[in-house]
Amino acid sequence: MKKLIAVLVATALSASTALAEGLRTVTLDVANMDCAVCPITVRKALEKVPGVTSAKVDFASKRAEVVFDPKKASVDALTNATTDAGYPSHVMQVQ
Repeated sequence: MKKLIAVLVATALSASTALAEGLRTVTLDVANMDCAVCPITVRKALEKVPGVTSAKVDFASKRAEVVFDPKKASVDALTNATTDAGYPSHVMQVQ
């Protein structure tokens, strides 16, 4: 329960920080992750996209949360980055 609360607080803080700086947050559904190394590969691919300020990838939920500057990066660039790394993704939510 404490872990869940900590995750919710961290998510709320990152979302409010992103909004304050004009940044956007996108949640991606990432397919094909089947081992513990996969999220690292996806995260590194996302972090290489210019304008990405943070990328968190969760193996259990097969989701990535990416904070980015919409003036420098697009959602399409993010999904292309994961696809090019071998992990096709689809947009679940953009904030």
